[in-house]
Amino acid sequence: MTNTQVTHIQIDNYGPWTVTPEPRREVDLQTLQSRLYADLAQLFGNRDGYIFFSRFDNMIAVTNGLDEEAHALIQESVGNRYPVTMSLSVATGTTPVSALGTATEQLQEAGSAQDKGRREVLRGQTIDEQFQTETDVQLAHFDVDDATEKYTDELNEFDTFIQIEQGYASLMKYMREAHDSLSFFVGGDNVIAVCPDLDEAAYEDAISHVREAVDVELKVGVGRGRTASDAGMDAKHALETCRATGDAVTIE
Repeated sequence: MTNTQVTHIQIDNYGPWTVTPEPRREVDLQTLQSRLYADLAQLFGNRDGYIFFSRFDNMIAVTNGLDEEAHALIQESVGNRYPVTMSLSVATGTTPVSALGTATEQLQEAGSAQDKGRREVLRGQTIDEQFQTETDVQLAHFDVDDATEKYTDELNEFDTFIQIEQGYASLMKYMREAHDSLSFFVGGDNVIAVCPDLDEAAYEDAISHVREAVDVELKVGVGRGRTASDAGMDAKHALETCRATGDAVTIE
C-alpha cells in the first residue's frame, strides 16, 4: 500500500499582485514563475522531494520524508528572495488524489487565493519517521515510444508539440479518472505520474487507452521508494529496461 505525502503550493494573492499598481509585463511574470519553480525544484529536490509546476501560481509536490520544519524553511527562503509569498498545505493518503484533495481543502479553508490577508499559511500533517516505509511512493515515468523518429525528426516543432501534448492530456485525464493518479508533463516527451499501488495490468490499460484515443504509443518504467527521489530513480532505471527489452511496462 502506498502512503503518498502531497504538498499543495499556492502563491499568495498572485492575481491581484500581477496588476498592482498596474499590469506587469508578461515576460517579467514568466521569468518570476520559472525562477520560482527552478528554486523550489532545488529546495524540495535537495530534501528528496519532487515538485511539478501545474499552473505555476499553483504547484504540487511529493514530499515524503519532509517534515513541517523543512516546509517552513522552504517557505521562509522564498519569502526572503521573492516579491511574493506562498502558502503550503500538506496531506497524506493511500492515493495521491485523496492526499491532494485534503491538502487543497485545507488551503481553501485558510482563505481565498486572492485574499490579501492570507500570507504564508502552513497547514497539514506529515508522516512521522517511524511510520515511513520503503513502498510509500510509487512513481511511473512515461515517455513516447520513438518520439524522435516519429515526430522530432519528421514534423515541425509545433506539430510535434501537439502530438506530445495530446498524448499527455489523454494520459493525464485517464490516469486521474481510472487510477486515482496525478500525472505531470516534465519536458521533452516525458510524463511522471504519482500513483497508488497499481499493478502491471493498470499501466498496460493506460497505455492502451492513449493509443486508442490519440494514436500515441507510450512506454513506462515504475519505481517504488520511501521518498519521491528513491521511487523516481527506480522508475528511470525501469524505463531504461523498457528501452533495452522493447517491453511497454517495467516495474522495479
